[in-house]
Amino acid sequence: MNTFLIKIGKSWQVIKRDGLINGSKRVFGAFFAMFKSVGSGDILFISGGVGDSARYRTTHVAEELEYNGFKCSVTVQDNPRLVSYVNKFFIFIFHRTLYTPKIEQLINEVKRQNKTIIFETDDLVYDPKYLKHMDYYTKMNSLEKKLYNNGVGGEILADEYVRVATTTTQFLANKLKEKGKKVFIVPNKLSIEDVKNATLSLRGGTTKQSQKNMIKLGYFSGTISHNKDFATITDALTEIMEKYQNVELLLVGPLDVENDLVQKFGSRIKQLSYVERKKHFTNIAKCDINLAPLEYDNPFCEAKSELKFFEAGIVKVPTVAVDNETYRNAIEDGIDGFVAKNTDEWVDKLSQLIENEELRIKMGEKAYQKTIANYTTKNAKNTEYYEYLKKRLSRTSNK
Repeated sequence: MNTFLIKIGKSWQVIKRDGLINGSKRVFGAFFAMFKSVGSGDILFISGGVGDSARYRTTHVAEELEYNGFKCSVTVQDNPRLVSYVNKFFIFIFHRTLYTPKIEQLINEVKRQNKTIIFETDDLVYDPKYLKHMDYYTKMNSLEKKLYNNGVGGEILADEYVRVATTTTQFLANKLKEKGKKVFIVPNKLSIEDVKNATLSLRGGTTKQSQKNMIKLGYFSGTISHNKDFATITDALTEIMEKYQNVELLLVGPLDVENDLVQKFGSRIKQLSYVERKKHFTNIAKCDINLAPLEYDNPFCEAKSELKFFEAGIVKVPTVAVDNETYRNAIEDGIDGFVAKNTDEWVDKLSQLIENEELRIKMGEKAYQKTIANYTTKNAKNTEYYEYLKKRLSRTSNK
């Protein structure tokens, strides 16, 4: 597989999606990540990229582990010195890595030294049988599709040497257990920098539209794959915007909005492109209500974590989310957010928040308190996982 051609395809797609300036920043960021220096320590995270998935599943988890006494580093699979790092670490965590000759060489050397490999995923991309459920896959160019044709990291998961996997949700944990792996759920968390940026957004006195008698609903799309997710609430939003003339809609990130919604309410809909992390929290803080819809009966959507809830919670914005297992577990309905399972419930629960400013403030505050307590790297409490890592380090380092 020619990974260089694949990366060209992905880079072109990023520039098309995010624009020349923002897209180029992300592409160059990925390039320079290849040459970021790596020291030595306990655990090395290896990722196939540098996007939001890698941020949450490598950089943020590494920060969590650092708070709990582990020494961690993060790199990308294209790092030219990758194989030499086997001598510097004891545990190797692979996140969305393509099975290239270099990765195969690295894994063989890890096995030779009898060190630990952990498979990490926050999605079903490791199994090509699920690609038909991935809307974004059908929109990829031919070069980009090559990344997924054999599953991302599927060969690593299938290796009998690899006995342990980590993931984000119970749904994904159950899927990985079907592969015969011991699974630790390591939920997504906000980094300390995220908390700092969110706090600055709040202290900066971000002006909400509600102060001008306008209510802003916000939807933040990470990838174009969220088109079908957003479509599940189009009817509800149409009804809401017809009912409340003071409601506006902010859409951030790649998203194709249905024409009828734009034609009817175009003057009250604002679309922004993907923004840097700091600006992301500022944009959420400008909203009065955060939207977190997902497509039903789609395994890719069932696998998604509750990050849209806590990314809004950290800036005290209440969320209305799809009523699925993940969000039901994260949100106490009616207390720190709402979950909705059909159009009628979306309309009802959005209406309650639109009409009641006190409820919005109270619910946003509760979401903030839960986020601080449960969704930051500093306050993480994955004790069982930490104990497993300590045992592996003890066994390997004493040999």
